[in-house]
Amino acid sequence: MPAVLQAKVADVADGYHSTLALNLITLSVCILILSMQHEASWTSLIWYGVGLVMVGVRAYSMKALTRRGLLLSAPKFSLRILSLGALALGTVWAALPWAVTNFEPLGQHASLLLIMGGMAAGAVIKQIGNTPLALNYSIPILVSLMVSLIGLWRPNEVLIGLCLSLMILIFIRRSLWAERMFVNSQVARHEATALADSLTRANSDILRQNTRLEALANRDTLTGLANRVFFHGRLAGDIARARVVDEEVALLIFDVERFQSINDTLGHSAGDALLRAIAARLSSIVEDGSLIARLGGDEFAVIVSGADALNRARTHAASVLEASRQPIQWYHRQTVVGLSVGLAAYPEHASDAEELLACADMALYDAKRSDRRQLREFDPDLRKNAERRRIIEQDLERAIQTGAIGAWFQPQVDLVTRRITGFEALVRWQHPQLGFVSPPEIVNAARAVHLSEQFTARIARDACLLVRRLPELGLPDVTVALNVSPREFALYSVACMLHSVTSEHGVNPASLEIEITEEAILDPALADAQLKQMEEAGYKLAVDDFGMGHSSLAYLIGLKIDRLKIDRSFVKDVARSETNQKLISAMVSLGQSLSLEIVVEGVETPEDAAILARLGCGTAQGYLFARPMPASALDTWIAGHQPSANLKRKGKSKHLSVA
Repeated sequence: MPAVLQAKVADVADGYHSTLALNLITLSVCILILSMQHEASWTSLIWYGVGLVMVGVRAYSMKALTRRGLLLSAPKFSLRILSLGALALGTVWAALPWAVTNFEPLGQHASLLLIMGGMAAGAVIKQIGNTPLALNYSIPILVSLMVSLIGLWRPNEVLIGLCLSLMILIFIRRSLWAERMFVNSQVARHEATALADSLTRANSDILRQNTRLEALANRDTLTGLANRVFFHGRLAGDIARARVVDEEVALLIFDVERFQSINDTLGHSAGDALLRAIAARLSSIVEDGSLIARLGGDEFAVIVSGADALNRARTHAASVLEASRQPIQWYHRQTVVGLSVGLAAYPEHASDAEELLACADMALYDAKRSDRRQLREFDPDLRKNAERRRIIEQDLERAIQTGAIGAWFQPQVDLVTRRITGFEALVRWQHPQLGFVSPPEIVNAARAVHLSEQFTARIARDACLLVRRLPELGLPDVTVALNVSPREFALYSVACMLHSVTSEHGVNPASLEIEITEEAILDPALADAQLKQMEEAGYKLAVDDFGMGHSSLAYLIGLKIDRLKIDRSFVKDVARSETNQKLISAMVSLGQSLSLEIVVEGVETPEDAAILARLGCGTAQGYLFARPMPASALDTWIAGHQPSANLKRKGKSKHLSVA
């Protein structure tokens, strides 16, 4: 194993120079001892010179191997060279007994024996990592001593020589054992190092993956902005900090106008490209360290913290709205993208993160509901309105089931004879907590909680109950009108619902008039099929709020419309408005040319009624004649208004105001 060989080389190299220095010193000590004993000879001096040369050769070999980098790159070769050097120097030591005349190992030369034995033993102990090198050095020395002792053939020397031979065997065995232990320890160390390196790499990989996962967990993958999870954590953290240091936290929420239509018409890839372009624009405008996040869909948010956060947020919002007036490049297109913005601040508007987000949402909803493309800052009234909407939505279903929501009826009369020509069903709900709930609030709540069909069916049933009572009240041919909100055509089948209700009560569809506001007939895809069904079933059809600018003459002609209802905005103070008189006269002429009856609403003064009659309007309703009343109050009003219970007239209808 290369790593073990390198460890052996390192073990040999460690203290190599000190070993050579020790050899140099002991060589010199030996020659000094011989000189002091007057035994130095040319033979011993030659021995000493050869020893010095071998020490120098070994020093040079180590230097050359180190300089060329062979200790690491070629450890096996290096060990071979070093082992040969050890063998050569060990042989020099082994020659010492033969360089001394009449060598007496247990006599006068005992000091030399001790030095040679010590050098041999030291080599074995020192070089435990590489047995060949240690034995190459020590075995020649020990064998030389053993031969010198036994060769004297004296009992003491022979016994010591034999003991020395046993020592040689023990040295060899222990050296081999020590080398195995060294190799095993190096293998274990290498494996531990490899395992540690592997764990280090694995840990680095885990850290990189964690960093990547953290980025994925905190970033929106489409835009690169902070995502909703990170946004919530940051908002809560900023508010906690602001609470301690007494600072503000402002929250802006942006909504993209008509984003869904882009997805529907151009595809999701185009929508994604637009969101990325909007995110880039926000990032280029908000550069003060505020957090920009995509909350999902087409909704973005900016958290502004620190000193003067509210004013800085207002500045950001103004800058973004101003920039939104400029075309934006996206998906190889250029267009102007409108944004609506809601703003709320801690602690002025909310006390925690959840409440702050709700306040900003309410402000955004108000911005979208009104003029759009503007900033709306949270106002406490928005919270009251939101709470009111929540209660209405919460209690609506029960109110429908219990009859707390029901129809009141406002009569329609002939402007000339003042005879009753129809009734309009108007929704009424007196909430026990909120008091009077307006029809638009009810309609919006029904749509929000998916109760539009149940709600309209409830009013249609009340209208059917009145239709069944009218013959008893002397008005067998009078119809009752109910209003269908334009958006209901997209939510459910109005025609099927009406068929179910009229069949349940045994009412002839011709006794009901369905009033549709003009915007409903703008989209034939939504209204045409159902209006045709209602027409074929016998319901009378009327266009409400006529003159507000939505109707198409071609569509009025295509459908079998029975009546046009002129919006109250043209009727109010008509006696004093020459312009309104001309407009009403034109609409009456249009109705007459199309054989349509004309109904005017909002008549409140006798002067207005007289002018409308002179202009050719046939039927009217308004406070001048009667306010809306519950069905139970109609008996008294009809009895006081109708001259004769036998007077019958072709019934005219009016509308259930669900809007």
